[in-house]
Amino acid sequence: MSKREIHTCSPGPRRAPTNDLVDKLLFVGGDEIDQLTRDEFIQQTEYERGYCLRGEGPIHALYETVRAINDAQARERRYPTQEEIALVTGIRRRTFVMFEEQLRAAGDPGADPELAAS
Repeated sequence: MSKREIHTCSPGPRRAPTNDLVDKLLFVGGDEIDQLTRDEFIQQTEYERGYCLRGEGPIHALYETVRAINDAQARERRYPTQEEIALVTGIRRRTFVMFEEQLRAAGDPGADPELAAS
């Protein structure tokens, strides 16, 4: 397999997203409109990318770091510390920019690495 190939997650069981996001996506009805903040969008996007994508390179190394932090919490049956939350949040902001820059370099017109800086 070349370094450019990416494994995507299978349609099997998934970890549940945060309750707030589920509420925003599923339980808004009628004339109500709800939206994600920019940071919520970035964090959720990187959660999904980190959970589903496999590969090699600096972005995937950072995804592995986040997975290792989450796996340690699960193994130790504990909530994340404030330091871990800050670290994961920062890593996800960084990987968002890196991933979007790669998309832009590949010619994707929808890629927007500046979104994380705004």
